Amino acid sequence: MRIKKLISATVCCVMLLGLFAGCCTGESSQAQSIQMSSSKGNDDMDIVLNDAKLLGRTYRADDGSIWMGLPGTGAELEFTGERLSVTLRGNAASSDKAARVGVFVDGQRTSDICVNASQQTVDVTGKGSTPVTVRIVKLSECSDSCCAIVGADAHGGSIKKASDKQRKIEFIGDSITCGYGVDDPDLTHGFSTATEDCTKGYAYKTAQLLNADHSLVSFSGYGVVSGWTGTGEKNTYSLVEPYYESYGFTENSGFDGKKPSDIKWDFSRFVPDVVVLNLGTNDMSYTLDDPGRQQEYIAGYVDFLKKIRSVNPNAKIICALGTMGTLLCPAMQQAVTLYSTQTGDKNIAAIELPLQDQENDGSVIQGHPTEITHDKAAKLVSEKIKAEMNW
Repeated sequence: MRIKKLISATVCCVMLLGLFAGCCTGESSQAQSIQMSSSKGNDDMDIVLNDAKLLGRTYRADDGSIWMGLPGTGAELEFTGERLSVTLRGNAASSDKAARVGVFVDGQRTSDICVNASQQTVDVTGKGSTPVTVRIVKLSECSDSCCAIVGADAHGGSIKKASDKQRKIEFIGDSITCGYGVDDPDLTHGFSTATEDCTKGYAYKTAQLLNADHSLVSFSGYGVVSGWTGTGEKNTYSLVEPYYESYGFTENSGFDGKKPSDIKWDFSRFVPDVVVLNLGTNDMSYTLDDPGRQQEYIAGYVDFLKKIRSVNPNAKIICALGTMGTLLCPAMQQAVTLYSTQTGDKNIAAIELPLQDQENDGSVIQGHPTEITHDKAAKLVSEKIKAEMNW
């Protein structure tokens, strides 16, 4: 019975809410230069917000604020000066659902906060006349909360847009791509935004390894034809495809009254060289060993590939699966072959990732992969991309 391969997946990607009311973990040794204070206004915000590089599907509102919904969204800029103050505002319905945001200076994390509904200001210490690269990244996913950069003050310093990288990769996935629970080793805990960190996930790490700009379109518990189901009944609510052409979705307040799912994404804003599709782990809870349901997954997968190709005509598509269960890997491979046969599209490849080694590498909440496992997956995926792209 191949059902045994599903052992890891039986705890996969379930969208449990708020059973672990943790708080964001900071890097205490690095955070000495970070101070939190109430907002003192945003008279100087335009110098930063208009000259920032937006990461992934980040939304710039009419008032200039930068809204972050999907994981990995945010802004990046080069700052020259002594101190940069960035003011954030969230819209979470409760503290355990607050958007988690990380601030990185020259690649090192200097701040890690959960942004509540009130304004919070992060002060970043610069290096005077030596420019530093400041990256503000939403670490958690969009379903529970969004947040915005609503103001910034360079305190007499100067700002310029961070350079675009020559390579661009889009990742489409579920909780694995989101970095679900990566900071909580207690398998009995439920989901909390405070323990999710996409920068410790394989997707973000793959982009870093390849020196590429990233865009993450991922939702915990979501699938191709069925999201996670604990009953065997098909879960058609939790599907990725309906949100692929938008800024995602949230169960709570969106982008200052605008729902991310109602805002159409402009695919010309981020044209990926590679699209990595990693979906099927949640579908396994529905398909199990049923041949008919697996064929349903194959048909749905082919349809989704056609949609991805329609808006990414030149990208290499790489399909991946296996970290939390290998049951549907053969079906994924069949879907890739069938898609290529039907369309004549040969600009596509597949990679089967090894099942996580929980005995040696551990696991986090609900059996999700640790950062060690994500590192291993990132290495394999980056090697696959390099081989396919001749990078």
